[in-house]
Amino acid sequence: MTEYERSHTMPAPPEQVFDQAANVGQMGDWLPGELHVRAEELPAVTVHEDRTDEDTSALLRARRDQMRIEWGTRERGGYAGWLQVAGIDSGASEVTVHLSFFDDGHDPGEEQVTGALDDSLRRLERQVRLRVDNAAG
Repeated sequence: MTEYERSHTMPAPPEQVFDQAANVGQMGDWLPGELHVRAEELPAVTVHEDRTDEDTSALLRARRDQMRIEWGTRERGGYAGWLQVAGIDSGASEVTVHLSFFDDGHDPGEEQVTGALDDSLRRLERQVRLRVDNAAG
């Protein structure tokens, strides 16, 4: 099993960050560009990966009371992950994303995974900033 974890500070309260991250219809705005999530009957979702042109059955659970999103493959058990939002001083938040690959065949490698996680967290921050700016303006 291989695990990766990255964190990033966001300029908004945890509730706003969580709501943006957990919105299935807008996950494509911050997930890696090659991943597309399509909601079925939650918690069931389908994840399409452009790199392999495959659809994978997955589960996605958003727990607002814990500020946590958890996901993983349904049938093959290749990977799982979570996103945790925590409030920090002055109305900001820290977002941590963790991925676990149970099958080495699913793990694209450290450089690709950490780069994708960092990019996703920056994209999520942009979406949060847009939401905060629109609410303030």
